Amino acid sequence: MTSAALEAVDRILNRGGESDEVLHAVVGTLVERGGCAWAGILLPDDGRLVLGPQAGEERPDTRVRVPIVFGGERVGELVADDCRDETLVERVALLISPYCRAGFGGREEIS
Repeated sequence: MTSAALEAVDRILNRGGESDEVLHAVVGTLVERGGCAWAGILLPDDGRLVLGPQAGEERPDTRVRVPIVFGGERVGELVADDCRDETLVERVALLISPYCRAGFGGREEIS
């Protein structure tokens, strides 16, 4: 696991703040320090997954999708392209789950 990236995510979560700001900072960290080319968070909206915060440049042919679960309920997916550490993505999905449950305002539909 990329410890520098995980430590940076922990610092973001410990600072707290508005859900959208926290989630934007987390996907940015996955790209900047976690070795991912792109990271995004998909959140449910009217039965569909919509793209919330994202960072980097997409490379869908290398995409990993990890469910985000909070209180036994699936509240979204953490998606990462060209990420060398899938364990990091899984750990971050767990850590950000309370922020995904709180919701996010800036979403666009994913087909």
